[in-house]
Amino acid sequence: MEDRGFRLTHRALTRRALLSGIGLAFAPRPSFAFGGEGAFHPRVLKVGDSVLDPTRQEAPARWAWELVQRTSAPARIVTNTVAADHRDLLTEPFVLWTGDKAVEPLTRAEVRGLRQFLMLGGVMVVDDAAPQSRRFGDSVRRELRRVLPESPVVKLDDAHVIYKTYYIIDRPVGRETGPAHVDAIVRGKNAQVLLLSHDLLGALARKQGAWALPVEPGGERQRQYAIRLAVNLAMYVLCSDYKDDQVHAPWLMRRRARRRQ
Repeated sequence: MEDRGFRLTHRALTRRALLSGIGLAFAPRPSFAFGGEGAFHPRVLKVGDSVLDPTRQEAPARWAWELVQRTSAPARIVTNTVAADHRDLLTEPFVLWTGDKAVEPLTRAEVRGLRQFLMLGGVMVVDDAAPQSRRFGDSVRRELRRVLPESPVVKLDDAHVIYKTYYIIDRPVGRETGPAHVDAIVRGKNAQVLLLSHDLLGALARKQGAWALPVEPGGERQRQYAIRLAVNLAMYVLCSDYKDDQVHAPWLMRRRARRRQ
């Protein structure tokens, strides 16, 4: 990959314009930051009448909080939802699709909105909250075939950069251990849709100042590895254009600061 780190280049500006809905041509590997402030913002995707499980309501904000505490990367510690068929989907380049039930077929407007989001370079994490049943995960894959029929789901290599963006991790885990790999839709050189079968939000969920759900079978040690995966995923999108061997986030942040002086 090109050695540009966090620098907001001309192509980064192009990405920002695209995600603001400006009709510029799609660039295959532009650099971008989250939103107008360059901060991580884990928005929850809303399709149909879906709602975020109340137990997991605070989990996206906790994701952002863990990122700030562990890396000092900027983040918005709030939980917002965005509809698949609303123009606001295109204002920021990251969205989280989660659930535990089968997804109803997307409307044409929702298919169009998600396709536009991904064609413009957006990144989506799909987090199955009930991975053993597979109802949610299988139905999302079905709908993604409608959104990107030309882009199949593939298994990410275990040497992929998501396993070393900040922490060096051997495999993905969440509230459940799940499979030892991450599936993805890869366009060009970028994994744009990351499909998790581990209930990552379940491991991050908080309620009344305590962890809301038990993590099995590895307990709190497994929860810590789940948090590390969450941090890595955030850094993967936030720092999308580093080289594979340039994965130490503090070094990247210092380089960014020097370039802005």
